[in-house]
Amino acid sequence: MSKPVVVLIPHRLGKEEARKRLRFGFTRARANFGYFLTVDEEAWSGDRLQFRVRALGQIAGGTIDVAEDHVTLEVTLPWLLAAFAEKIVPAIRKEGTLLLEKK
Repeated sequence: MSKPVVVLIPHRLGKEEARKRLRFGFTRARANFGYFLTVDEEAWSGDRLQFRVRALGQIAGGTIDVAEDHVTLEVTLPWLLAAFAEKIVPAIRKEGTLLLEKK
């Protein structure tokens, strides 16, 4: 396994609304990216989501911690996906920001 990728995404929603949107985001990811991305595990414990996903036959796992004003995503990628980390991180940051924008 490679070293964890950490992405910090600021928001102005508060913890409860941010958690709600993240739950919706995982549901949407299953529907929209099911051909590419499979969510094997999604377990909430308070303000922390522990997850495991599968993409390109590779398994990645991590956590999302929800704070009042930001979300911290930490994911450990297998070597094949880690090679794409520099391209994946901006996409994660963009999608996370869109999901957590105040509307």
